[in-house]
Amino acid sequence: MWNALKNSFKIPELRSRIIFTFAMLAVFRLGIYIPVPGINLHQWSNFFEGITRGTGGGLFTLFNAFAGGAVKKMSIFTMSVTPYINASIILQLLMAVMPSLKELAKEGEHGRQKIERYTRELTLVLAVLQGLIMSVFIAVGNPAFITPGMNRITFIILSTTSMIAGSMFLLWLGERITDKGIGNGISVLIFAGVVATYPYYIGRMVISNIGIVAWVLFALIFVATVIGLIYIMQGERRIMVQYAKRVVGRKMYGGQSTYIPIKVNQGGVIPIIFAVAIVMIPAMIAQFAKNYTLEQIFGFNSVLYILTYALLVFFFTYFYSALTFDVHEVSDNIKEYGGFIPGIRPGRPTENYLSKVLTRVTFVGALALVAIALLPNLTSVVVGVSSAQYIVGGVGMMIAVGVALDVVQQMEAHLIMRHYEGFIKKGRLKGRM
Repeated sequence: MWNALKNSFKIPELRSRIIFTFAMLAVFRLGIYIPVPGINLHQWSNFFEGITRGTGGGLFTLFNAFAGGAVKKMSIFTMSVTPYINASIILQLLMAVMPSLKELAKEGEHGRQKIERYTRELTLVLAVLQGLIMSVFIAVGNPAFITPGMNRITFIILSTTSMIAGSMFLLWLGERITDKGIGNGISVLIFAGVVATYPYYIGRMVISNIGIVAWVLFALIFVATVIGLIYIMQGERRIMVQYAKRVVGRKMYGGQSTYIPIKVNQGGVIPIIFAVAIVMIPAMIAQFAKNYTLEQIFGFNSVLYILTYALLVFFFTYFYSALTFDVHEVSDNIKEYGGFIPGIRPGRPTENYLSKVLTRVTFVGALALVAIALLPNLTSVVVGVSSAQYIVGGVGMMIAVGVALDVVQQMEAHLIMRHYEGFIKKGRLKGRM
């Protein structure tokens, strides 16, 4: 591995991409410490610490992790790239119900550019709404959050404008990383935000003075989770497709075989994000209403919370898999190009077969996602410290492992293309002469 890292810096193009990515991440991290105009950081920090300790603070903690700690500091990057993520998810859902958008996505480069433009426009709209809601919440919720002498209206205007500018700047920064750096820029920024919070939570674990046994259990759970996530994200069911030979003019086409990959984890982290957003709402309402009974019922480790969370993750995994993998469309494409699955007739039988395989594979993926989603609850109980739950499992760790895999694979491609040994060592067959 160290030789592969050393070889990475021997390739000028790859070296420049790595350096550029780190430079952009440094800009991102510096922006975290620029607060919005007029915020009283001391009062806001105390409020944030108090609300995240409650049963309804999980959603605030999740937002803070995505933003790399920017929410706690009320930075201009507080919204991070969440408006873009929400816009992308909304457009993906709309493609399933709007045939015009679905056809546009099939139009190659032109269609892709139009979809990207719609995503940016929707990102701006969502950033305006989210920034305005946050600014009004701060200004109306507690006047102590605003620096003395500043008018509420002035604060709302300045705060909203600065957060919108910060979110759109990060969108631009992510696009630059995609073009000139390594990996998907938006994903890399989220990865940096998630990983940046790890030292803080590890520090809280150190302060808690947990025993050696707890540290060993934490390390074992962490390593096992990373290995499990790699298998889940890379796992797929390959369905063989053969194409019949056909003669067009003087040329012969077809006669080859390929495969359709059906991923075990078709929806990525989106099912968990949807589930978290819904299951946290009752706990947040109970906390703001200061109803202790409801806080205990909908608390992080309550039976109702765990069951509801697990069922929502399971449901959204199937729901999103059905949206992203259209068995009818895949079946029609196979038939149109003269292909067939060995032993399965083209048309309706192929569609039924693909649907059955997708259902079975998604079932395994749904169970795996439920286990990953509930792992923070188990970790906090086993280790005995609540800080451990923000490191192991859940959305943050899935993003961290997924983005790390993507970056390593891109670096691997650069190395192999230039005849260097990559990160993944291949076996060598030795024959006798």
